[in-house]
Amino acid sequence: MRYRSVFIMFFLISGCVTQSNVPISHQAVSSTSDTDDSARGRARIHTDLAANYLDIRNLGVALEEAGIAQRADPTYGPAFNVAGLIYSELNDDRMAEESFRQALRISAGDSDANNNYGTFLCQRKREEEGIKHFMLAVRDPLYQYPDRSFVNAGVCARRRGDLAEAENHFRSAIKVRPNQIQALYQLADLAYLGGRYSEARSFLSRLQSVAAGSPEILWLMLRTERRMGDRNSVDSLAHQLRTNFPNSKEAELLSAGKFN
Repeated sequence: MRYRSVFIMFFLISGCVTQSNVPISHQAVSSTSDTDDSARGRARIHTDLAANYLDIRNLGVALEEAGIAQRADPTYGPAFNVAGLIYSELNDDRMAEESFRQALRISAGDSDANNNYGTFLCQRKREEEGIKHFMLAVRDPLYQYPDRSFVNAGVCARRRGDLAEAENHFRSAIKVRPNQIQALYQLADLAYLGGRYSEARSFLSRLQSVAAGSPEILWLMLRTERRMGDRNSVDSLAHQLRTNFPNSKEAELLSAGKFN
C-alpha cells in the first residue's frame, strides 16, 4: 500500500493545483492478505485511517491512528512515513525527521518515504540531502511517481541556485511522463530566464495542450511572446489575463508594465 508521495513546487501553478499531491492509495481492508486481527493487518488499517485523517486536516486523530499502527506492528514502515507527514504538518521537525528515518531504517528503498523525507529536507534548506533521497526514490522500478520525484529534485536544485542541475531533473521528469505539467512549466521558465525564447515557446505550447489556463502560465506566455516580437499574441494574452484573472498579481504586473 502506498501512502502519499508529497510533491513540492517552487512556483505554484494555480491551474494545476490538483497535481500537487499524489492521492493516498486506499485499499479495501478485505484486500489485504493479513487477517484483520493480525499485527500487520491492524497496522495497515490504522495507517490508512491516519492517512485519511491527515487528508482532511484532522491532525490530532491522524497522529493517534499512526501511533496505534506503530504499536500494533513496529516493523511496518508506512506507519512511520505517515507519522512523518503528520509531524511535518504540525511543524514538529524533530519528530518528523525521526519518523522518516525510522521508516527508512525499516525499508531503505521505500520510494514514498524517500520522496517524503527528501521533501522535508528540501523545505528546510537541506537541499543536497533532499536531492539524494529523491534520487533513491526514482531508483525503485515499482515506484508509481518517479516524474514527481524528479520534479521535486529539480525544485530543490533550483532553490539552491543550481539551474543546470534543476533543468536536468525536469528533463528527466518529461522523459518519464512527457506531459508532466510542472516540469514543462519549469523548463519553459528556465528557458525564458536563459534567453532561449523559442525553446520557452515550445515548452509552453506543450503545456497549454495539457494544462488549464492559469495566471502564471498566461504571464509566462505573454512575456515570451513579447520577447519574440509577436504583438498580436501579446495583446490576446493580456486580454485573457485581465479578463480571467483581474485580481492576480500577474495582472497587476501587466498593468504596471513590469515584464521582467
